[in-house]
Amino acid sequence: MAPAIDVIHDEATFLNNSVVNTHEIIDDKIKPIAGFEPGEDLEVSPGATALSKKLVGEALVEQIEGIDHELCDAGDEDSFFVADLGEVYRSFKMWKQQMPQVLPHYAVKCNTDPAVIKLLGTLGANFDCASKKEIDTILGLGFDGSRIVYANPCKTNSFIRHARECDVNLTTVDNSQELYKLKKHHPECGILIRIATDDESAQCRLSTKFGCSVSSALNELLPLCQELDLKVKGVAFHVGSGAKDFDSIYKAVKDSRTVFDKAEEMGMPMSVLDIGGGFERETFGESSAMVRYSLGKYFPQTYADQHGILFIAEPGRFMVANAFTLASHVIARRDLGKEQYDMEAMIYVNDGVYGNMNCILFDHQHPVAHVLRHDGKIYYDGETVDDEDKDIQGTVRRFAFLIWGPTCDGLDCISTRSEFATNINVGDWLYFPNLGAYTLAATTSFNGLGGLANVKYVSSAPEVRL
Repeated sequence: MAPAIDVIHDEATFLNNSVVNTHEIIDDKIKPIAGFEPGEDLEVSPGATALSKKLVGEALVEQIEGIDHELCDAGDEDSFFVADLGEVYRSFKMWKQQMPQVLPHYAVKCNTDPAVIKLLGTLGANFDCASKKEIDTILGLGFDGSRIVYANPCKTNSFIRHARECDVNLTTVDNSQELYKLKKHHPECGILIRIATDDESAQCRLSTKFGCSVSSALNELLPLCQELDLKVKGVAFHVGSGAKDFDSIYKAVKDSRTVFDKAEEMGMPMSVLDIGGGFERETFGESSAMVRYSLGKYFPQTYADQHGILFIAEPGRFMVANAFTLASHVIARRDLGKEQYDMEAMIYVNDGVYGNMNCILFDHQHPVAHVLRHDGKIYYDGETVDDEDKDIQGTVRRFAFLIWGPTCDGLDCISTRSEFATNINVGDWLYFPNLGAYTLAATTSFNGLGGLANVKYVSSAPEVRL
């Protein structure tokens, strides 16, 4: 069950709960494109990081210390998450500091945890939903349908009718057949024409599946919207998750302005630009700088004011990736011939790629295992090394393991080689930080071993009280 959340607003946070377009700030320090310099990566204060680690560690230890591993009921030692809502708060605050002119619509598919959704909604974020269930999740938490963009270019007819009934009146489209569906089932819905981008550098490419060409937008979809008397509201794009080449943002914004200009020529002025998602904390300084520059060049403040432009985005992993830590129990060990395999053993934990580490297969992630408890001792956030773990010269030994998930499928491999300063045994616990994005939202029940893990909540931000 999600905790009750109280968010304390003060002048320093400048967070706005209202649904508005704050496009008054364009960074005038960004140089012309010929001399464009990437922004610096942003860092969270060491104090906040230390407090987050401390609170997460305390929650992890409290949970596993409360388990009687000899007598507990089946399932009591299942894997679980600890979520620091303070990290979610800081991500949102970082977004507002770097891109105050862009209203985030949190991508619900990334992490459907109700506490995360309630916190972001309270802070002022809106929502990107891709299905009836996601729409119902947002409505069930008390948020209005007007705060949702139905950001799935290919929708089920019944889901379109459901969106109409729930007053969800903005959606993305990239083909003519979708326009005919909307004309029949939700003719009053606002339409964002989704254009394809150059996402070759992205880890998770989306333009291979979604997005029309600029030519198609200009010569097919805009004329059809006019013919069907549909409400074309703007343009959407997505440069792909984990993109490293941010020139694609510049090109996509430029292409979007071309579509805006054509729509205005046709007597259908647009007012919404959706720059999609794919943002990451590690590269946000650079990506946000490119967004500010690109919007300043092709949608300058005078143009935005004149046309009442609303800039929105669909961040997911940016808000939650580093906020969740997974703890998993070592349930089995199979020793190997070290001379042959160059590792101690294969170990098996009670979570894996069919459970909360599905991100290995679906999201190109590489979860990193750390020792939480070994032989009854806590090793969180550092490796306490016993004398028996040192060689005769006093050098710390390293123990290598192949880590498997719990299912009977050979694909369920978490790591082909992980090294620790301790010789992992059955009954030990490992933890995996930074598993908040595309993990618990995509679990399966394969082998009867999956399903949603319990979540314990902490807050390292004084503004967010549980």
